[in-house]
Amino acid sequence: MKNFVAYIEWNPETKLYVGIVPGIVGVHTQASTLDELKENLREVIELCLEEYEGDVNNLPKFVGLQQIEVAI
Repeated sequence: MKNFVAYIEWNPETKLYVGIVPGIVGVHTQASTLDELKENLREVIELCLEEYEGDVNNLPKFVGLQQIEVAI
Protein backbone atom coordinates (compact mmCIF):
# COMPACT_ATOMS: atom_id res chain seq x y z
CA MET A 1 0.00 0.00 0.00
CA LYS A 2 1.36 3.43 -0.96
CA ASN A 3 -0.11 6.88 -0.36
CA PHE A 4 -0.10 9.69 -2.92
CA VAL A 5 -0.94 13.37 -2.52
CA ALA A 6 -3.49 14.85 -4.91
CA TYR A 7 -3.87 18.51 -5.77
CA ILE A 8 -7.57 19.41 -6.01
CA GLU A 9 -9.23 22.50 -7.46
CA TRP A 10 -12.85 23.57 -7.95
CA ASN A 11 -13.63 24.69 -11.51
CA PRO A 12 -16.48 27.23 -11.34
CA GLU A 13 -17.09 27.05 -15.10
CA THR A 14 -17.68 23.29 -15.24
CA LYS A 15 -18.88 22.98 -11.61
CA LEU A 16 -16.49 20.04 -11.19
CA TYR A 17 -13.65 19.15 -8.87
CA VAL A 18 -10.40 18.56 -10.74
CA GLY A 19 -7.61 16.47 -9.24
CA ILE A 20 -4.04 15.73 -10.26
CA VAL A 21 -1.22 13.78 -8.67
CA PRO A 22 2.00 15.64 -9.46
CA GLY A 23 4.87 13.39 -10.38
CA ILE A 24 2.84 10.67 -12.08
CA VAL A 25 2.27 11.37 -15.75
CA GLY A 26 -1.37 10.99 -16.76
CA VAL A 27 -2.93 11.13 -13.29
CA HIS A 28 -5.66 13.73 -13.63
CA THR A 29 -9.43 13.45 -13.47
CA GLN A 30 -12.59 15.32 -12.54
CA ALA A 31 -15.86 14.64 -10.74
CA SER A 32 -18.93 16.34 -9.32
CA THR A 33 -18.21 15.30 -5.70
CA LEU A 34 -15.07 14.90 -3.65
CA ASP A 35 -15.91 11.26 -2.91
CA GLU A 36 -16.29 10.53 -6.61
CA LEU A 37 -13.05 12.40 -7.34
CA LYS A 38 -11.17 10.34 -4.75
CA GLU A 39 -12.38 7.09 -6.32
CA ASN A 40 -11.56 8.35 -9.83
CA LEU A 41 -8.06 9.34 -8.72
CA ARG A 42 -7.51 5.93 -7.12
CA GLU A 43 -8.48 4.20 -10.37
CA VAL A 44 -6.31 6.46 -12.53
CA ILE A 45 -3.30 6.03 -10.21
CA GLU A 46 -3.66 2.26 -10.38
CA LEU A 47 -3.92 2.32 -14.19
CA CYS A 48 -0.92 4.63 -14.61
CA LEU A 49 1.21 2.61 -12.20
CA GLU A 50 0.43 -0.56 -14.16
CA GLU A 51 2.07 1.10 -17.17
CA TYR A 52 4.92 2.67 -15.18
CA GLU A 53 8.22 0.96 -15.94
CA GLY A 54 10.35 2.47 -13.17
CA ASP A 55 10.57 1.83 -9.45
CA VAL A 56 7.48 3.34 -7.76
CA ASN A 57 9.65 4.12 -4.73
CA ASN A 58 11.60 6.58 -6.90
CA LEU A 59 8.59 8.70 -7.93
CA PRO A 60 8.76 12.38 -6.97
CA LYS A 61 7.64 12.99 -3.40
CA PHE A 62 5.21 15.72 -2.33
CA VAL A 63 7.02 18.47 -0.41
CA GLY A 64 4.35 21.13 0.05
CA LEU A 65 2.53 24.07 -1.41
CA GLN A 66 3.70 27.64 -1.44
CA GLN A 67 1.59 30.74 -1.92
CA ILE A 68 3.22 33.34 -4.19
CA GLU A 69 1.95 36.94 -4.24
CA VAL A 70 1.93 38.63 -7.65
CA ALA A 71 0.91 42.21 -8.40
CA ILE A 72 -1.70 42.23 -11.16
